Amino acid sequence: MPLDVANFLERVEQARGLSDVQALILDLRDQYAVDHVVYHWVSSDGEQYGCGTYDPVWAQRYVDQEYLRIDPVVIGCFQRFQPVDWKELDWSSRQARAFLADAIAHGVGNQGFSIPIRGPNGQFALFSVSHHCEDAQWARFTAAHRRDLILIAHTFNLKALQFESGRSPEPARGLSPREIDALTFLAMGYARGQVAEMLCISEHTLRAYIESARFKLGAANTTHAVARALADGLIVLGGAARGARGDWPGRQRMNAE
Repeated sequence: MPLDVANFLERVEQARGLSDVQALILDLRDQYAVDHVVYHWVSSDGEQYGCGTYDPVWAQRYVDQEYLRIDPVVIGCFQRFQPVDWKELDWSSRQARAFLADAIAHGVGNQGFSIPIRGPNGQFALFSVSHHCEDAQWARFTAAHRRDLILIAHTFNLKALQFESGRSPEPARGLSPREIDALTFLAMGYARGQVAEMLCISEHTLRAYIESARFKLGAANTTHAVARALADGLIVLGGAARGARGDWPGRQRMNAE
């Protein structure tokens, strides 16, 4: 049965603790029939948390070998704002190739897809799905589920932020609701034409909202504006943006596909 994304997102929103999040990760892995699903975050105070389906032996080896320093997925995603297939990352160094071989030997899989997430006050998280299969099969999987995975990843992160002790909402610094909507959907990976359609406005009007937000944030371009809004906590992905019809346009769109 295909995953009911709307229902799954509601279950994430209703999670009461980290044990619930772990159970949801396990269910998501089984629903997608992949080897692993992992969510890892670093809170604003430097505390780290991870939940996922990796073998505990591999998780401990990752720590013991200090793989965090050389992991191309972590390094590459920290420099990006859009989802990335692991094949697009830099595996050219001898250390990276040895790390990959070790990861595959421990069942991580030869294919992977990661979504970098940035929250308020410097929070950084990664949501990754991995599997063992041929390139063509993986390309079909990521093409079919990319949008769903983006929404799921950011909803997981929004829930994790609620568990962070002492967190208080950040002020919006004068961004209008439409400016926040526009930047939020761009950060989620939608093209401008899709964003305009979901917000029921013309692309010309959307461009005006983006330029206004860019000016207020002192950003050099749209990518810079999205990055600054994420870093400053002005937008927190996972359902903050709403369309003219009063529901999540992204969720409606994916349910129809």
